[in-house]
Amino acid sequence: MGGAAYPRATHVMITADCGGSNNVHSHLWKMELQRFSDETGLHLQICHYPPGTSKWNKIEHRLFSQITLNWRGRPLESYDIIVNLIANTRTRKGLEVNAALDSGLYPTGEKVPPRNARC
Repeated sequence: MGGAAYPRATHVMITADCGGSNNVHSHLWKMELQRFSDETGLHLQICHYPPGTSKWNKIEHRLFSQITLNWRGRPLESYDIIVNLIANTRTRKGLEVNAALDSGLYPTGEKVPPRNARC
């Protein structure tokens, strides 16, 4: 979605919390970010929020509450329903959500090669 919206972009800034698979110490996440950068030619800047402060991400904070209101009382029975409810979220001030289902297969249990090995 971002490539179509910003076809001349050369840099991307990613804000992430410090938990889970995208934490600052995750070698697999860093390896995949580098792979993405190599494939797209984009320069990436990663900014991690300190632990417990992801609520400071203003866009995430505004949108999550609106998404929750949008699907309140509706059964989330399929991925299509979930993606459509998220994609149809709007704030009163005009902030809109774009959402699409990523149906890619992602292996679990993948190990990062030793530091001196080449990918």
